[in-house]
Amino acid sequence: MGFKHRLSISLLMAAQARILVGGQAVIEGVMMRVPGFWAVAVRDPDGQVHTRREAFTSRVETSRWLKLPVLRGVIHLFESLKIGMATLNWSADIAFPEEARSEPSKWSTFIANFMGVALAIGLFFVAPLWLTTRLLSIEQSAIGFNLVSGGFRIIFFLLYLILLSMMKDVRRLFQYHGAEHKAVYTFEAGRPLTVEDARPFPTQHPRCGTSFLFIVMLAAIVTFALIDTLVMAFIGEMSLGMRLLVHLPLIPLVAGIGYEALKLTARLQHIWFFRWLAQPGLWLQNITTKPPDDDQMSVALESLETAFGDQLSQYQGRSFVADAIA
Repeated sequence: MGFKHRLSISLLMAAQARILVGGQAVIEGVMMRVPGFWAVAVRDPDGQVHTRREAFTSRVETSRWLKLPVLRGVIHLFESLKIGMATLNWSADIAFPEEARSEPSKWSTFIANFMGVALAIGLFFVAPLWLTTRLLSIEQSAIGFNLVSGGFRIIFFLLYLILLSMMKDVRRLFQYHGAEHKAVYTFEAGRPLTVEDARPFPTQHPRCGTSFLFIVMLAAIVTFALIDTLVMAFIGEMSLGMRLLVHLPLIPLVAGIGYEALKLTARLQHIWFFRWLAQPGLWLQNITTKPPDDDQMSVALESLETAFGDQLSQYQGRSFVADAIA
């Protein structure tokens, strides 16, 4: 899609009504969230599409305090992780029915999820701090240290995505990721939820989770530099142990800041500066999204239709900005 077409979409988004719609790719399918519900559609090995719909109201909607900027981002992040884990497990049962019969215990599922989180924290937070401490003598420079460790974090993230994209199963997941974005774009534009209407839209979306993670990494550099400066003002110096003790508990705070930054850049895409800020995240999506085939696209659209249910007719023919991570 050319620059002029992207700019016209950005200008249109600036004037549209806002609605909480987003989603994620799952194994052989797509999960979608809409106001009051989430749904998932998954294709089984025989080609049949299975759907599941659940009522869901975010805690942010039930408390004015939880709607505060940054805090709402933290809440949305944990809720998205919880729904994402549940739908990934459900999609695996549908996509791999033979393996699902073994019925893994809740403890084994918990341990697997815990290990995944621990690996992510170790690779993207602990390892960059350790490498910067061991390779350079800049522990007492808050800005310098966090710029270097942030650089390592971004390099690890890029390598991680590139290695993942080489796996056949992950490539299919990335195709469903592209299908999910096309479906959200189709809804935002007020077009009928058909494969034909969805095809022209890009697979890159400014509110993508990939963009969110990249923004979180940038936010971590600034936030941790400020925190380190304050800590050193009180205790005089920083060590690796001190940084781990201070930085790790603040990961949710950084995620909340990243959430607000993503919403702002996506909302103001009609302004050149914010389009420029969003560009690295869109470039990264060339790795994490791939063009879907029509069957994958139909699954994403069915997931969105299932999520809306009888309420879909209230939104058809109108254009929106879907105000959630896509």
